[in-house]
Amino acid sequence: MARYEFKLPDIGEGIAEAEIVAWHVKVGDEIGEDQQIADLMTDKATVEMESPVAGKVLELAGEVGDQVPIGSVLAVIETEGADRNAEPVADSKDERPLADGAVEATPKMAEEIPVASSAPLPLAGGEERRSREAVGASEPQSRTSGPPPRPLPQAGGGAHVLASPAVRQRARDLGIDLGQVKTASDRIRHSDLDAYLLYNGGAVSTRPAAARKDEAIKVVGLRRKIAENMAEANRRIQHFTLVEEFDVTALEDARAMMNNDRGSNPKLTLLPFLITALCRGLAEWPMLNATFDDAAMVVTRHGSVQMGVATQTQNGLMVATIRDAQARSVWELASEIVRLSDAARSGKASREELSGATFTISSLGPMGGIASTPVVNPPQVAIVAVNKIEDKLVPSGGEIEVRKRMNLSLSCDHRVVDGWDAASFMQTLKGFIENPLRLLSA
Repeated sequence: MARYEFKLPDIGEGIAEAEIVAWHVKVGDEIGEDQQIADLMTDKATVEMESPVAGKVLELAGEVGDQVPIGSVLAVIETEGADRNAEPVADSKDERPLADGAVEATPKMAEEIPVASSAPLPLAGGEERRSREAVGASEPQSRTSGPPPRPLPQAGGGAHVLASPAVRQRARDLGIDLGQVKTASDRIRHSDLDAYLLYNGGAVSTRPAAARKDEAIKVVGLRRKIAENMAEANRRIQHFTLVEEFDVTALEDARAMMNNDRGSNPKLTLLPFLITALCRGLAEWPMLNATFDDAAMVVTRHGSVQMGVATQTQNGLMVATIRDAQARSVWELASEIVRLSDAARSGKASREELSGATFTISSLGPMGGIASTPVVNPPQVAIVAVNKIEDKLVPSGGEIEVRKRMNLSLSCDHRVVDGWDAASFMQTLKGFIENPLRLLSA
């Protein structure tokens, strides 16, 4: 038998240490050569560590969240005989602070969460919403907690009560048997529940939500990187935020027309158009497409736009970079956004794809709120957040029209960018966003 010390190799230029974000083995496990043993993170890039030898795991260097220096022992493996890859070392009485048990692995970057799912949705009290086909099934459905589900109420004669899913959920939450609710139509509505509560309030037994247990979650990996970066940005940068409203009615019409004739191109969201407008605006106001080295007190105004696109993953926000965004069409931008978003969510994005941005755009789509105050990501000096589109009544030529309106929130580093420059940049954006022909012309 021989002891093989697997030391953490150099996993990137200038990297002194890496953080353990997941163990895939535990002490006592028999592992094979090239088997994945751990995930380590550095600068938001996750690296998979594979064992160079086969054998039994004797020791592991630390727990999830610990920092491991380059060149230090990551794992000690007992090998059979003289493995050609192993470097036997003498047993030592040195008591290193190594793990002596299993560590629960944290998930890698999540794949995109689907909007809809065939799985039952959790409701209050641990019940699950069942599909129409599952109604009346004799086999109980699985659940995580809570009392057994009550069967869906039926009207006299065994016929199912007609009601929307929202009405059924509200009835379940209130403990109302829909079979006891009277209605003047063929379907029970919210107004019928209101009437039932008004006249039968004493008979309704509401069920308070069960208290959840406290849960301690260690801040590790990407979430810790985000926390550190945001704290550093807030400490060093003097932020100011400017919010401007834009009319996107014509732009949305242009987007719909282009999607109707897109062929094999990806479906266009609003994001590629906004990136195009930002690139056009930054060409006129280069002080926002800049990076600031506050130690050397040097501002670099960049001639090309390396557009950072904030992407939400299960573990936190990652910023992928579209290289030379100013030279790409909206179709090319749409394809690159899809590619980089998929790479970020699956944890396969490279260091190069997650660094080097000179300006950042962040969008929460329809959940974007009315306004926001995004935090500048140093050494950049500006970031824009996209807020949701709303239909608004707008006076026009003595009449009232329904127009699609949207706010953009621009945050800047006030040490470098003046309020006048930020306001001028937003007005330049307005000229492009509200005039699609001008925006898309060469």
